[in-house]
Amino acid sequence: MSALALQRRFLPGKVWRQHTGKGYALAFFLIFLNLPLHAQTETGSNFPVIRQLTPSDTGFRQFTSDVEGNRRRLAGIMNGVRLRTRPEEIAEHLTIYQYTVREGEDIFFLAARSNIPYSALASLNRLGNPVSLEVGMTLLLPSCPGIFIPSTIETDLEKLIGMARENTGNSVELRIRTARGPMSFLFFPGADFTPTERAFFLNAGFRFPLRSFRVTSPYGIRTDPITGNMSMHRGIDLAAPEGTEVFAVADGVVSATGSDPVYGNYIIIRHSNNWTSLYGHLQSIETVLRAEVKSGNLIGRVGSTGQSTGPHLHFELRQDGRAFDPAGRLRP
Repeated sequence: MSALALQRRFLPGKVWRQHTGKGYALAFFLIFLNLPLHAQTETGSNFPVIRQLTPSDTGFRQFTSDVEGNRRRLAGIMNGVRLRTRPEEIAEHLTIYQYTVREGEDIFFLAARSNIPYSALASLNRLGNPVSLEVGMTLLLPSCPGIFIPSTIETDLEKLIGMARENTGNSVELRIRTARGPMSFLFFPGADFTPTERAFFLNAGFRFPLRSFRVTSPYGIRTDPITGNMSMHRGIDLAAPEGTEVFAVADGVVSATGSDPVYGNYIIIRHSNNWTSLYGHLQSIETVLRAEVKSGNLIGRVGSTGQSTGPHLHFELRQDGRAFDPAGRLRP
C-alpha cells in the first residue's frame, strides 16, 4: 500500500495497524505535549479534545463510551459473548484524547472521572509522582486501562516498571509522533502498577541515591552471590561505575561511618520518624560522623569494598530497625 493510501486511512486519534507477519501492531498518533489547548487546535492536532469532564461535553461522552467498550474487551466479553482477545486487538480500539488540567484537579480526581486507573495516566504522560501534574498541562487520556513504557527511559519510575516487565509478553508497540519528535511505547493492555510501583509513585519522602544505575539485585529472598545459599537481601543493589557519586536520600544526620567485612566502607544516616538509610561497598566516604546533610548532598562514591562481586551501591532503608523494600519508598 502506498504512503498516500495509508495517509488517507488515518483516523484522528485512533490506532491503525500494519500487519508485519509477527503478530504485533504498530500504532501511530499525532501528539502535541504541554501546549495550551488553542495552540493544539491551531496546529491541527489529531486528538479528540475533551473540554469538560461532564456528560454535556461531546468529547467526554465519546471517551466514556470508548472506555466502557475497552473494559468489556479486556474482560473478554462483547455483546454477551465471551471472547479471547489479544493485546493487538485491544490496541485497535485504543483512542488517545487530550484534556487541559483545571484548577483543583489532581490525577486521582481525573482517574475517577475518566474511569481509567491513575497508573495509565501517569505512565502515558510520564509523570514520576502525583505532584508532577500541573494546572494548564495538556494531559493525554487513553481510552483503555494499561501501562505505557517508553523505549527511552528517563525517570526512576520508568526504570522500575520497565524492569518489572522486561522480556514479558502481552504488549503492543506504539509509535507516537510528538512535538518533540517520534516516541515509542510498549503498551500492556489492562496492566496496573504493582504494589511496589504504586508505593513508589505515591511516596515523596526519599530520593534515589544515584542519578544513573542498573538494579542488579532487588529486595527479598535471593541466592547469595558470595555463599551460593538462599538468604534475605534487606536492600537493593544498584550497579554503577566505580567512583559514581552517591547522594543522601533525605535530610538527616550521619550516625555511623566505617568499614565492615560484609558492607565494606559504609555510611548510615538517621532521618526523621526513626528512619535510617545505609550505603554500602563505597569506594570512598565524602562526609563525616555527626554531619548534618541535606537531601541530594554528596556523601560518597560507588565502590566494590567488602563482600562484593563488582562496583555497586548496596542501599537499605529501615524504620525502628526494621528493613523495608527501598524500591517502594524512593522517588525521582
